[in-house]
Amino acid sequence: MWANDRASRWLGMLLLEVAPGRAVLQMPLREEMVNGHGIGHGGLTFTLADSAFAFACNSYNRSTVAAGCEIRFLAPTRLGDVLVAEAVERSREGRDGVYDVTVRVGEQVVAELVGRSREIRGTLF
Repeated sequence: MWANDRASRWLGMLLLEVAPGRAVLQMPLREEMVNGHGIGHGGLTFTLADSAFAFACNSYNRSTVAAGCEIRFLAPTRLGDVLVAEAVERSREGRDGVYDVTVRVGEQVVAELVGRSREIRGTLF
């Protein structure tokens, strides 16, 4: 899946870890990722969290897509920060799953995402 995820790689994300129901990604906050307020664009924080969610829910080699997500931004990010998103499976029943994603800069939590997944037909490989 990583080899075909051009968007995550284009944004400079690195896949640090994948295990069943879990994934960790990081992304450095570059100059073009800062918004008009001089802080990290929330949409890019969401994108990092969403990518971690995607790798976690696809870790069983069953094609899985997002059915919905909700994010809370808790603290601003800044140019040069390295954001780390950790996705952990909360529940998985039938074709549905729920995942918690925590985005940190160092030890500080800057965002939390809850993602709901739905398995579709097929496998990744």
